[in-house]
Amino acid sequence: MSHETRQSLEKDGFRAVVSVDQGQVVLRSRRGTQMAGAFPEIVSGAGQLPDATAFDGELVVWENGRLAFERLQDRLHRRGVGADRAADLWPAHFVAFDLLRLSGTDTTVWPYQRRRAALESVFAARRLAAPWTLCPSTTNPEIVAQWLTRGSVGLEGVLFKRLTDSYRPSVRGWLKYKPIETSEAIAGAVTGPPTAPRSLLLGRYDTGGHLHYVGRTTTLAAAVGRAIAPLLTPAAAAHPWTGWSFSAGWDRREILNVTLVEPELVVEVGIDVTRDASGRWRHPARWHRARPDLTPADVPTFTPL
Repeated sequence: MSHETRQSLEKDGFRAVVSVDQGQVVLRSRRGTQMAGAFPEIVSGAGQLPDATAFDGELVVWENGRLAFERLQDRLHRRGVGADRAADLWPAHFVAFDLLRLSGTDTTVWPYQRRRAALESVFAARRLAAPWTLCPSTTNPEIVAQWLTRGSVGLEGVLFKRLTDSYRPSVRGWLKYKPIETSEAIAGAVTGPPTAPRSLLLGRYDTGGHLHYVGRTTTLAAAVGRAIAPLLTPAAAAHPWTGWSFSAGWDRREILNVTLVEPELVVEVGIDVTRDASGRWRHPARWHRARPDLTPADVPTFTPL
């Protein structure tokens, strides 16, 4: 890690840019989607900002001690009274990590170190309060190491940027680091043909003996699918997930076509540290290996957040 770079936290939210010009507020996603109608508290809070100013950052919702991506996602399509009600129940914050314009001056050509100093000055001089939050930033590797222990609250990792870099909107100027650990889970269902599964649906038992769904693997290589198929047993009628349905992903309504298998095979997977409010892994797990030498009793106990 070099002191020529600066590290910032990566949060579990929506990337966004907000600008204010003569009282007109624009809030748009990285892809250009207009989001002001969905987040009225951000629009009303823009009165705290200097005129002709723009921030780059991330929208987040904090609930019960953690970043709640599912609440944020639910809010995205609400408008009018529904958006106002959601803002009261699950208020969003705009976590600013870059300054694009300041009182009419284009700051994107400035080096990041200067932009960051100016961003901090805006927060201090204007005494910005909710919904505005300044993203933590440091060049100290010990502080970064502390940040990387906070996956349970929804922090996904850290982002690195050179202090001398200008702002390049169409170029990924940030490098990302996500902590990944390996752990065990139980295969409870598969997608694709049982003779060559395409992915595994994974579970863990809680202390009461209930099998909870914790996530799905990424697509398995064909050779891997064929190799583990003989280790899987077709499910009996009393499978814990009988009658359940499983979504293909966070932003997709597609329901997976799955085949239940007896929850006997333990597998080792690589997982990101972040989990949703239900205790499920936020991102697909990466396949490592089957562990037929272990039993479900050897798998970590499911613990909701």
